[in-house]
Amino acid sequence: MPFFDHWITKDNAYILEAFFVLVFAFLADIIQRKIFRGLSVKATKTKTKWDDAILLSIPKPLSIIIWIASIAFAADIVREALNAKILEAFYPIRNATIIIALGYFLTLAIGRIEKTFLSDGKGIDPTTLDALSKLARISVFITAALMILQTLGFSISGVLAFGGIGGVAVGFASKDLLSNFFGGFIIYMDRPFAVGDWVKSPDREIEGTVENIGWRVTRIRTFDKRPLYVPNSVFSHIAVENPSRMSNRRIKETIGIRYDDAAKIKSIINQIKEMLKTHPDIDAEKTLIVNFNCFAPSSLEFFIYTFTNTTDWIDFHDVKQDVLLKIIKIVDKNGAEFAFPTSTIHLANQNIFKIPDSKDR
Repeated sequence: MPFFDHWITKDNAYILEAFFVLVFAFLADIIQRKIFRGLSVKATKTKTKWDDAILLSIPKPLSIIIWIASIAFAADIVREALNAKILEAFYPIRNATIIIALGYFLTLAIGRIEKTFLSDGKGIDPTTLDALSKLARISVFITAALMILQTLGFSISGVLAFGGIGGVAVGFASKDLLSNFFGGFIIYMDRPFAVGDWVKSPDREIEGTVENIGWRVTRIRTFDKRPLYVPNSVFSHIAVENPSRMSNRRIKETIGIRYDDAAKIKSIINQIKEMLKTHPDIDAEKTLIVNFNCFAPSSLEFFIYTFTNTTDWIDFHDVKQDVLLKIIKIVDKNGAEFAFPTSTIHLANQNIFKIPDSKDR
């Protein structure tokens, strides 16, 4: 072709070669994106959870690898043609970028797999899954960083030795940070609570719903909707209650009957106990007590002690309300009345304060 023969000579043919390498990279990038897009669509229709997550994570890192390898190849063509030593720097940059791309792929895959299992919501504890994904990301980051340092010519043994000496200094300087980190690790291992649990501490003014468990702090949403950030090290020094894991909720009430209805209290207690045993929302397998308790100043008191089947806060109050209303009906059916504080004054002699008559003055 005369046109190319005019512009391209033996001395500048390397330009065309480098250009074709970049064109090839462009076409290869487009083709691989279309291929993996089609494969990911097919993978979403399978029962396997992780294959679509991996296929969706490949295109972007692979695109980086294609372009950096092609640019390095083109640079090598130019270097050989021009004998430019500076272009030799592309070799370690290429290797480091490929390592970064592989780490990027693993990070994307870990994140997508985590989301896949969370959306499925079967058999996987969200807190454990979050801990595993964070540990996997940290492992990928550390491994990639060490491989990049080795690629760039640094001695790994020297880096690790320096890290050991520096780790002691950093440990003293960041004692609180490390204590929070290991506190978070203990939470992940012991799992006293998980995201979504209602927790409270009798030692501190901590109560609310767990929203996030990080490596440094745990975020709790209080019942007035304020975020509360608690350092993880705190949980190793305080007692934590987890009402979300209770098996039942308790009804414990003391009720007073008038002294005038003393003859009816035994029948009332028996009827209330029978009502609780047959109530569909009361767990009759748990402790169930209805007993006369004491002679109070203004009433004969008996107490009820039982457990509901539900642990839901709203449903519990509906059940408790129904039980108390049934108790009112039982007391009323027996012709008795509830007691309230009263005082009786007995006057020994009504004439003790007789007002003198005018004749006696």
